[in-house]
Amino acid sequence: MRTFLTGATGYIGSAVLDTLLRNRHEVTALVRDPEKAERLRLRGVHAVVGELSVPKTYAQAAEASDAIIHTALDRSKRAVEVDRQAIDALLGAAIRHAARGQPVSVVYTSGVWVLGNTVGQATEEAPLRPTPHAAWRPDHEKLVLDAGRGRTLRTSVIRPGIVYGGARGIIGDLLKDAANGLVRVIGDGRNHWACVYDRDLADLYVRVAAGPEASGIFHATDEADERVGDIVAEVARQAKMQPDIRNVPIEEARAKLGAYADALALNQIVRSARAKALGWAPALHSVSGNVARLLEEFRAQREAA
Repeated sequence: MRTFLTGATGYIGSAVLDTLLRNRHEVTALVRDPEKAERLRLRGVHAVVGELSVPKTYAQAAEASDAIIHTALDRSKRAVEVDRQAIDALLGAAIRHAARGQPVSVVYTSGVWVLGNTVGQATEEAPLRPTPHAAWRPDHEKLVLDAGRGRTLRTSVIRPGIVYGGARGIIGDLLKDAANGLVRVIGDGRNHWACVYDRDLADLYVRVAAGPEASGIFHATDEADERVGDIVAEVARQAKMQPDIRNVPIEEARAKLGAYADALALNQIVRSARAKALGWAPALHSVSGNVARLLEEFRAQREAA
């Protein structure tokens, strides 16, 4: 399968790329950095150097693909606008591909923060109460899903939980903070985080992209329902030196982190029923139960960087 991937050197995208290559996809990846493009080419990836905000740099490559996976997120102040531009460009490419009578799938990355604080176990049908940090995402999800009306254009939205694995991401930051001797927890730590291992998440992306019947919304969580305080306690226990753990009041956290603080303070119990119906079965089922393994991955990636 010819697959076009954005964000191939990012946290989620790099895991997706590894899985695509293991499954023998012919991958074209959009990257901003010529040096990173060369490293991808050495792995057999066709790298396109361009910018999400400049569709002409990648639209033709996307149009030639049987699957389009969008994991990239611009980190500038124009992030929401750029994501909308990318959606329009990628859907346009997919529609042109489908117009030739060739099936094509588009997989878009959202996140469970669109659910806000959950009531009971939130499935893919749960109402959306997005935290302010993710308030823009439902409209972008709808754009993608509404485009998937024809028989040859199939669109999907994946909502990952908080991703763990390797040296990046929120859990990676916890491991780094513990090693540095101070871990800050927003609130009392009794809130639950919905999490997912990066390699398990990548497996779901490939299943959704390639599955001829896969469309709509898919949650991606390990369903461990872990409290933040329990995760932090295990990370601290596994650290070489016991770090200090400081609970930060939400008002103080907002003053420093803005709306991101409220996202980290969400209490979420999230289920991934539709992903499981595709045969998706996470290999890792919790953060706290795998801290030793995660520390090994964290150190290995830091040393390799």
